[in-house]
Amino acid sequence: MKFVRNLVMVFALSAVLPAYAVAGGHGMKKDIVDVAVSNGSFNTLVAAAKAGGLVETLKSKGPFTVFAPTDAAFAALPKGTVETLLKPENKAKLVAILKHHVLAGAVPSKAIAGKKLSPATVNGTKLNIDATNGVTVSGAKVVIADVKASNGIIHVIDKVLIP
Repeated sequence: MKFVRNLVMVFALSAVLPAYAVAGGHGMKKDIVDVAVSNGSFNTLVAAAKAGGLVETLKSKGPFTVFAPTDAAFAALPKGTVETLLKPENKAKLVAILKHHVLAGAVPSKAIAGKKLSPATVNGTKLNIDATNGVTVSGAKVVIADVKASNGIIHVIDKVLIP
């Protein structure tokens, strides 16, 4: 089982590290949205941000911390959920869910290591972060931490957070 978990992490890292390498150095130019787009594992998240009218906000100065669910995390939702949320009449609910994944300010993993926290999201809801044994965020596992962007940090999670 440990071998399978390590193999999954290798594949996940190989998917995210190219974007991290581009945005992770000094003088980085890619914002949170550009890092997510260039990665290719966040197509659903980017489509949802566009449908919710949040792209410009996530491209702004920030800084922000985004707990970013992968396409696989969105695919694990009940059938039809994503399609329903992307409909114009459900924009308010979509925006509430997306903002539940965002913290104001850049919060690197070293700032939360060994702690249990309940920070407020930009939606005004609370997340339950437990960084005492790995890191979980309201039940979602952080699979890759500290992907840097010019306007904040992305932590990749394995589930969509529902407020």
